[in-house]
Amino acid sequence: MLGFGTIAKKVFGTPNDRKIKATRPLIDQINALEPEFEKLSDDGLKEKTEDLRKRALDGTSLDDLLPEAFANCREAARRALGLRAFDVQLMGGVFLHQGNIAEMKTGEGKTLVATFPAYLNALTGKGVHVVTVNDYLARRDSEWMGKVFAALGMTTGVIYPGMNQAEKPAAYGSDVTYGTNNEFGFDYLRDNLKSDLAEVCQKYHNFAIVDEVDSILIDEARTPLIISGPAEDRSELYQKIDAVIPALTEDHFTIDEKTRNVTFTDDGNEYLEQQLQARGLLDPEQSLYDPESTTIVHHVNQGLRAHKLFQKDKDYIVRDGEVVLIDEFTGRMMAGRRLSEGLHQAIEAKEGEKIQPENVTLASVTFQNYFRLYDGLCGMTGTAVTEAEEFHEIYGLGVVEIPTNREIARIDEDDQVYRTAREKYEAMIEQIKEANAKGQPVLVGTTSIEKSEMLSQLLTQAGVIHNVLNARQHEKEAEIVADAGRLGAVTIATNMAGRGTDIQLGGNVEMKVLAAMAENPDADPVELRTAEEAKHAEEKQKVIDAGGLYVMASERHESRRIDNQLRGRSGRQGDPGRTAFYLSLEDDLMRIFGSDRLDKVLKTLGLKEGEAIVHPWVNKSLERAQAKVEGRNFDMRKNVLKFDDVMNEQRKVIFSQRREIMGAEDLSEIAGDMRAQVIDDLIDTYMPPKSYADQWDTEGLYAQVIEKLGVDVPVMEWAAEEGVDDEAIRERLVKATDEMMAKKAVAFGPENMRNIEKQVLLQAIDSKWREHLLTLEHLRSVVGFRGYAQRDPLNEYKTEAFQLFEGLLDGLRETVTQQLAQLRPLTQEEQQQMMAQIAAQHQQAQASVPKPASGEPVKTEGQARAGFVEDDPETWGNPGRNEKCPCGSGNKFKHCHGRLQ
Repeated sequence: MLGFGTIAKKVFGTPNDRKIKATRPLIDQINALEPEFEKLSDDGLKEKTEDLRKRALDGTSLDDLLPEAFANCREAARRALGLRAFDVQLMGGVFLHQGNIAEMKTGEGKTLVATFPAYLNALTGKGVHVVTVNDYLARRDSEWMGKVFAALGMTTGVIYPGMNQAEKPAAYGSDVTYGTNNEFGFDYLRDNLKSDLAEVCQKYHNFAIVDEVDSILIDEARTPLIISGPAEDRSELYQKIDAVIPALTEDHFTIDEKTRNVTFTDDGNEYLEQQLQARGLLDPEQSLYDPESTTIVHHVNQGLRAHKLFQKDKDYIVRDGEVVLIDEFTGRMMAGRRLSEGLHQAIEAKEGEKIQPENVTLASVTFQNYFRLYDGLCGMTGTAVTEAEEFHEIYGLGVVEIPTNREIARIDEDDQVYRTAREKYEAMIEQIKEANAKGQPVLVGTTSIEKSEMLSQLLTQAGVIHNVLNARQHEKEAEIVADAGRLGAVTIATNMAGRGTDIQLGGNVEMKVLAAMAENPDADPVELRTAEEAKHAEEKQKVIDAGGLYVMASERHESRRIDNQLRGRSGRQGDPGRTAFYLSLEDDLMRIFGSDRLDKVLKTLGLKEGEAIVHPWVNKSLERAQAKVEGRNFDMRKNVLKFDDVMNEQRKVIFSQRREIMGAEDLSEIAGDMRAQVIDDLIDTYMPPKSYADQWDTEGLYAQVIEKLGVDVPVMEWAAEEGVDDEAIRERLVKATDEMMAKKAVAFGPENMRNIEKQVLLQAIDSKWREHLLTLEHLRSVVGFRGYAQRDPLNEYKTEAFQLFEGLLDGLRETVTQQLAQLRPLTQEEQQQMMAQIAAQHQQAQASVPKPASGEPVKTEGQARAGFVEDDPETWGNPGRNEKCPCGSGNKFKHCHGRLQ
């Protein structure tokens, strides 16, 4: 009998069906415009862009421009790439523009879909950021889709790791900018460490399209992005602590695999105390429970985590003497990423590698808070429905399943559960050999490098030729994936999330053509292509006859989404295919989540060696276990975000304040307000409200006025005057300091004074913010213990973080006021010394200028401006502060002769 929910769905359709249906009129409207846009010339498409841009800037809403913009973009893609977007691709573009996540199956052309909302939202002139999971995809997509944007008269930029910072403003100035999530996030942090508005890259956070949105906004959102600077070197401490850990026995600690946590037992604490005291790391009079032991306890805990929770070739690999982390979701190396709080150093000590110094945080942001800066946010992926709740709660994004262009013909088999891993692998090898014998391509998914290499050995022993794709073969990724659909191919892959290259049956025809051209450079390209395409069509038909791509997984991942991504590699665009999961009770997920009970059931059923249990109920129970893990991971991310949200409000205040200061022409008013506030605080401290004159501490006030305000005024005499109150003294101090700063402005020159105020303010903000971040880190690490006192750690953190931030603002005012008060113009002697220093720099620069071969002048960066005379500023012209100095040194004017102006 059908339930009410099932009946309702049959009558009214699912909410997703209704959303799809609602876009049909819009798709019909775009299709109706197609003949009109087909008639336009190539220049006509660009003129249409200008027309749409003008209307957008004149106030026409983007929703009203959507049909024409999408029709124009479709026609440009058809001409530039030979790809005419399907209706379902237009539908995906509509949902992206509306701020949703479009779930589209693998092979449905997500890269092309992104061009439609990107083009539409770039019409505002504020730029669009297309975010990818790796720099290979960022470069590939920007080159590939850049042809479409060029046909529309729009510019395309790309940012990637290691890119010259000077090139970035141009990339960000493009209409559409491609890049990785890490680069966009780090550039945001770098922008907020700069001191010149002209050097800021991300002027707007207008609209972002996130490819593989689940990987970026969920998997990678566990760890924040941090820009750090080096701290003191403590290599010896890590090595000494590392020597203690291997001596621990199982009685000394407990491991909780579900939460990936490890803690010392009471016996372990006693043993540690003895060992640390014996090695001189802990004072004999001191215990681990003393407040003074906090640092050593922290490092010992990190050493234990490094040894017991982090496995080589699963969580990290050692490459060229460096510990490189592996992304657990994509199996890729994360070069340059390091674990914080000394954990990376503990792993380096464990592996006997050179220990890099710890870092102090200069700026940090979580992906959640970075992407929430955008006015418009959307994303695409093959798998998002299982995380729909998190997308909605954290980012306010809805998830829409877009129908496939052709019906899925893939067969998904029930999971096969074996008692031992050995039986499971034996069954897999037999299946691979069977499929391989008939030419069916096989893709085997594993969860770690170690397991992929173990399977590779088994296949080698069985005489099966195969490829392996994991973090070690990172460079050959596109090539291996392109060949994975060829007749008889066997590929072992560590996680297939966000690979960005489709597995096409018969192999990738473009790659085949390029390889053929490389082999026969003198052959006619058209003939070569025709021959390769004919061969490819023949091979593809053979693969289809063999059953299409067979995806085999060696275990379930803790996230259903990753399993679905692996499944989705088979059956693209209506191709035939088959998927199966081979599991054993020794797998991590099965072992951690109740395999004992299942083992008893299997024994009762009398399961024989090599036999598997296959039943839909097993699938359901496994999915429930995965849903539990997903829920717990969501809670962990939500908890991290709650704490980061507290800092995020403060981060927004500081970063927006910095932008305001960088953009301001005159900061004397801000500096004056700060000075007045410092004076108010001093008066309130030394001449408290409602107190009598004989209770005032005028000596203390006098000392502080000299130290913090830089003026020597007779405060004690003022206080002794008849009828003088605290308000009168406040006014006299304000007047005295204002007069002093006005004299300084005259002595330095108005423009110099403005630049000095700007630099002092920015440096003070940066210095105070760094100290604040460090304090918050320490607060975050200890506030959890407040829970034992029945106090909510989050509320405690909020309260104390707010007080610390108030302290930061007070300290900022004092620092800026004090530094400006201590400024003085250079004496004649100091100016002469500086002139000599600049002249030496100038001669050095001139010496490096190449001499012309003939009598003709050579224009180089090192040449002085025509008519430049060192001692006569009149001959220097009027260069901007960030322009090259006219002396030819190659330095900026403000860092060279401009220092004396």
